[in-house]
Amino acid sequence: MPDKPGRVSVEERLFSLVLALIATEIGLTKAEILSTVQGYRQRYAVGGDNASLERQFERDKDDIRELGIPLETVEPPDDPGSNHHLRYRIPKGLYELPADVSFSADELMLLKLAATVWREGSLSGESRRALTKLNSLGVDSTDPVLGYSPTLRVRDASFEPLSKAMDRGQIVAFQYLKPGEGTPRRRRVAPQAVVLHEGRWHLFGTDEDVQATRTFLLSRIVGPVVSVPGATFVPGGAGKGQEALAELDALWRANLAEIAVEPGSDAAVRLSKRQAVEQGRAPGESTVALHYTDLDILADELAGYGPEVLVRSPPALRAAVLARLVRVRDAHADPQAPAGAAPSDRAEEGTR
Repeated sequence: MPDKPGRVSVEERLFSLVLALIATEIGLTKAEILSTVQGYRQRYAVGGDNASLERQFERDKDDIRELGIPLETVEPPDDPGSNHHLRYRIPKGLYELPADVSFSADELMLLKLAATVWREGSLSGESRRALTKLNSLGVDSTDPVLGYSPTLRVRDASFEPLSKAMDRGQIVAFQYLKPGEGTPRRRRVAPQAVVLHEGRWHLFGTDEDVQATRTFLLSRIVGPVVSVPGATFVPGGAGKGQEALAELDALWRANLAEIAVEPGSDAAVRLSKRQAVEQGRAPGESTVALHYTDLDILADELAGYGPEVLVRSPPALRAAVLARLVRVRDAHADPQAPAGAAPSDRAEEGTR
């Protein structure tokens, strides 16, 4: 059964091309590459139209050169200037590591691990190129690294389509679910920057429906990000990212929560690392002041500590934590219990 088109990954196709061009002394013509190399041959049409495949090969040549691999073009001596009979090769001597440089098996594994850590989002292209070059040094991309491969994930599926739309000046649409709302609402946005602040990704852009700048939390984007047909904008440049971060920093400084924590508890250890101020309270209790950018995110975190934390201010945060604790209590309540019973002391502890 013939191979199905599209099954070969970018990494495998580039690696196969590098191996093929290193293995030949005289080089390969474009036709020989497209008809024999893994990743091309599956889509090659003998005597047919291979224009799209040739364009793919041209892009792959650029990727290989970006790796620092010396891809040479050799003209036939009997037909100089003929593109049809050009040959491509990678001189093995130029591509090999210097004689005084070598890697142990463990070092190669660590190099591969460093590349696989950044497999997603804005660094996915660099990751692919790094893995291709490491593979050529003898590291099999399917080999396990200490039995696992930790990944630093972009965490939000909307990251890459937003980044691409921003680069191309395309207005996008997506469903956005704000805290406290039961259903998401469609937003049309001209994305100006995607920034990381306090460990979370944010989209900074112009809300086309209100013609005003807004910041969106990527984790609250529901469903796919799609481009709006025919709708474009002029990107604002690198300064938009700094503008977004400056606004988020100002919001973070303006919001301050006062949290009493139980000494020695998990909450005390974790929250004290982020404290703005710490001062003694009653015996056996200490207070931590925390800056924050999003009240609902902080409320989610504090509710998870249960009785280890007591929210003193602001009142809106205290109410948000209490609401979460009550929902947890109600979800585990005895169905025979009277409806509308008052919250238990344990549920109220997080907001005393």
